[in-house]
Amino acid sequence: MSFFTHVLACLFGMGSWVAINGMWVELPLIVSELPEGWYLPSYLTVLIQIANIGPLLVTLMHHFRPGVLNENAVIYVIVAVGMLASFLLAFFWRDTVEVGGIPRSVPLLVLTLFLSTVDCTSSVTFLPFMMRLKPQYLTSYFIGEGLSGLVPALTALIQGVGVVHCRNLTWTLNDTSANSTGAGAASDGLQAIYQPANFSAQVFFIFLSVMMVVCLVAFLLLNHHPAVSRERQKNNRYLNGGIGSGEKGDLAFSLNHQAEQKPMISLLDPPPRAPRSSFGRGTYTAPELLFIFVVLAWVNALTNAVMPSVQSYSCLPYGNRTYHLAATMAAVANPVACFIAMFVPIRSLALMGFLTVTGTGFGAYIMTMAILSPCPLLVHESAGTILMVGAWVLFILTLSYVKVIIGVILRDEGHNALVWCGAVVQLGSMLGALSMFPLVSVYNFFTSGDPCNTKCSLE
Repeated sequence: MSFFTHVLACLFGMGSWVAINGMWVELPLIVSELPEGWYLPSYLTVLIQIANIGPLLVTLMHHFRPGVLNENAVIYVIVAVGMLASFLLAFFWRDTVEVGGIPRSVPLLVLTLFLSTVDCTSSVTFLPFMMRLKPQYLTSYFIGEGLSGLVPALTALIQGVGVVHCRNLTWTLNDTSANSTGAGAASDGLQAIYQPANFSAQVFFIFLSVMMVVCLVAFLLLNHHPAVSRERQKNNRYLNGGIGSGEKGDLAFSLNHQAEQKPMISLLDPPPRAPRSSFGRGTYTAPELLFIFVVLAWVNALTNAVMPSVQSYSCLPYGNRTYHLAATMAAVANPVACFIAMFVPIRSLALMGFLTVTGTGFGAYIMTMAILSPCPLLVHESAGTILMVGAWVLFILTLSYVKVIIGVILRDEGHNALVWCGAVVQLGSMLGALSMFPLVSVYNFFTSGDPCNTKCSLE
């Protein structure tokens, strides 16, 4: 296998969700300058769900007009739109337009809608495109997809987004009062002071635009570089079963090192089994396929929508450092899980179910602490911080592994299977977001505490 192709697949996957992930981690810095304030995350959630019209149209085209849609052209268009929208955000994110006499961040919301459409549509275009390469490169793609969350998170940490310091309010009141009355007012409260960023939001959005340029370059090389073309030709021969006499030596070597790639025709193999279903190549029965897709929807609902919406409620009571550590380590866990799946691709449905239940258990603990916010269990103990960070890491690690294995399974079922894989990913994410939006933004089911003044009983 070509290391160069692995790197290109990783960089290509990194462009799948980097724009929206970058927008989320930049929110603590930009909300203070926008009229929507902390209602902006709710608006973004709605926009992302509206953007699912993109993957819906692609899926319908594949279903009703198979072979008509030019996947390469769609990818070129959405990556170019992502580059342009990210670049324009750098200059127009703080501009407002009056709507009904009220200032609204219309440029930001419109450009975010374009970015959401780009990222959502990537789920049903990038994955099927990877069908043209060997199965091992799909894991590299998933590593890149994981890095699309890690890279913006690390950049935001360097930027200093959301870093807060508690300052004695007495000093502030004395300083203010001395200017007016010459007398100070005594107070023993604390005030949360957010540290200025090391570089501006404009620089951050330009960085996101550069990441989309990198994705475009990687896609161009995946299509036109000679080394990748040779890999694609080998994969096409494998898929089509066209194994000539001159390729037998290479095939024997491949079989020793790539157990999951087998020739379609071999004198030593038993007769092919009858298809167990009409889906893909018929490897799995209808109940097994239903199980796979339900797990896929459930896992993506949890990792992409349900749990991210309560991350601040679950972590901030333990301190700002705990929140940033949990967010960063969870972002690291995603590509680590993909890396593990590259070397240990266990396709057992029983193991998939066990890991899903285990990951859901970690998610249940996180959700319980979010419900108990601002005074969750062990809030004053180091053990509470360790458990919360560990729960987030293991939650992402187990469920990310499940997602990669499902992607590998469906990749072997053919192009249409990967299209449906992307569609179910978006469906699960949408259902998760729609279920959490009213709880978080309408009914205020979760309670956040002041990072400096929340007092919890030690009993």
